[in-house]
Amino acid sequence: MGEKEPTATTLYVHFHPGGARGGLDEETFDGLLGLLAEVTPVVQVVPPDAALMDVRGAVRYFGHDPAELADLLRVRTLARYGVDCTIGIAANPMLARMAAQHGPAGAVRALPEGDAAAAAFLADKPVAALYGVGPATARTLRTYGLDTVGRVAAAPVPALQRILGAAAGRRLHERARGIDPTPVTPDARAASLGAEHRFRADELDPEHRRRALLALADGLGARMRAGGQVARALKLTVRYADGSSSTRSRAFAEPTAHGPELIAAAYALHEALALQRARVRAVALRAEGVCDGRSAAHQLTFDPADEKARRVEAAMDRARARFGAGAVGPAAALDVREPGAA
Repeated sequence: MGEKEPTATTLYVHFHPGGARGGLDEETFDGLLGLLAEVTPVVQVVPPDAALMDVRGAVRYFGHDPAELADLLRVRTLARYGVDCTIGIAANPMLARMAAQHGPAGAVRALPEGDAAAAAFLADKPVAALYGVGPATARTLRTYGLDTVGRVAAAPVPALQRILGAAAGRRLHERARGIDPTPVTPDARAASLGAEHRFRADELDPEHRRRALLALADGLGARMRAGGQVARALKLTVRYADGSSSTRSRAFAEPTAHGPELIAAAYALHEALALQRARVRAVALRAEGVCDGRSAAHQLTFDPADEKARRVEAAMDRARARFGAGAVGPAAALDVREPGAA
């Protein structure tokens, strides 16, 4: 009998570009994805700066185990692009992602095989660490004393279903036990939508920049909802008077086209740049990983304010469809327009 093949053959690769301003430009990211494809054709893009790989075929073809392939990938990304990466190795995408995120950046972290090892790894993680568990659901679970993944795994399925609903409760219990049947699905670079606001003069006022971001985020959300689309991530680009620029990206917990989520992400990215007295020539937002909204699940929040905001948003979208894109929008953004969109 031959040697048993490893079952932990899913890799989650998170790239960490160097430099103070960070961010991967599209050309570099495309090159890195091409490098991953040299190892296996089963590569799934996870915007804005990561990818999933299924290396079962590569293990047999190259005669290396997944950890050796991961080490080789780190060497190649550094040598060719000067980009380091953190790689998690596990039996499924959820565990591989969590393994990569468990610890400092820049390493290969292989989760030992077997249900017992997965249970031990997950046991003391906060429940919010599970993929698909948003802040509202985490708060709800904590009120029942279910604050760690281990406690959720030990809870009876009927109890979780009473708290979250039949399907959501069963799915959460499976994930808490390390079960994720989601396959790695090869795809091309996801589509994107973008918009830019150019100021009439170099802008020093952070509040004016926020108003521009409010208009851009609101407009992107409306465009995506009109097309039945959602985005997996949002990228902010700030262009300065001297011609230089800064870029920051943020991935969403779940694909979205909801205006308040896009606006909050845009504000957070702007704050993270700590621009202070910077002379800003333009700001641009790009919704990345744009896909069909019908294929994206929306997690219930149990938050009446969120449900009300979505109803108001739907009413605004109906008004825009009838009277035009500029018929309705946030009051603070009424005097801000989008000169450019792509």
